[in-house]
Amino acid sequence: MSEIQKLQSYIDQSSRIVFFGGAGVSTESGIPDFRSVDGLYNQKYKYPPETIISHSFFIDKPQDFYDFYRDRVVYLDAKPNAAHYKLAELENAGKLSAIVTQNIDGLHQAAGSRTVYELHGSIWRNYCVNCGKSYEITDITGISGVPKCECGGIIRPDVVLYEEALDQRVLIQAEKHLREADLLIVGGTSLIVYPAAGLISLSTAPLILINKSATSQDRRASLLIQDNIGEVMGQIAVH
Repeated sequence: MSEIQKLQSYIDQSSRIVFFGGAGVSTESGIPDFRSVDGLYNQKYKYPPETIISHSFFIDKPQDFYDFYRDRVVYLDAKPNAAHYKLAELENAGKLSAIVTQNIDGLHQAAGSRTVYELHGSIWRNYCVNCGKSYEITDITGISGVPKCECGGIIRPDVVLYEEALDQRVLIQAEKHLREADLLIVGGTSLIVYPAAGLISLSTAPLILINKSATSQDRRASLLIQDNIGEVMGQIAVH
């Protein structure tokens, strides 16, 4: 039996699938990941990318933060790929109960998924740090300087930066679904970023790991597929 056939069998026998995904889910949509050869962390900038997307750097050097953010984090033209669409199809068929994602690009929702827990927030939500007023993404991308609210406060994206805690409301719901899952599919993530990566230990369900490179959880997986997740999920039939 091929890897795809094994994956198909697991999916056919499950009705409370949870998908846990990272940056690799969106690379086939043209959004670079972080740790691969061409990833953000292997490119040269005035400051290390990990430093730029931290809370303290945002506070101290907002112009440098936004120069990097607009150039390397926001991809407004990106479209969902086969993985996004297949997951939405599985949810619509009543087989997938939730998506837990480390991505901030909103592509799962763009593909039609409804129950999506964004551990690290979303580029599509933005707010004033002073008064809390909400702003559109174009209020950030449509200018070159530091975006300011009419009250004078800086507008920031509703994303979790380094040094910041995850949203507890999102975390609680994600944990609930992981505990109740009868199949956990993990894809496109190196499982290096904590606390997000540690969440998969909450699930006692069979673990399917789909990632191009090795992870720390490979030995634990019931099925390991080292390939592009869009190519893999695109071959799955939804019954």
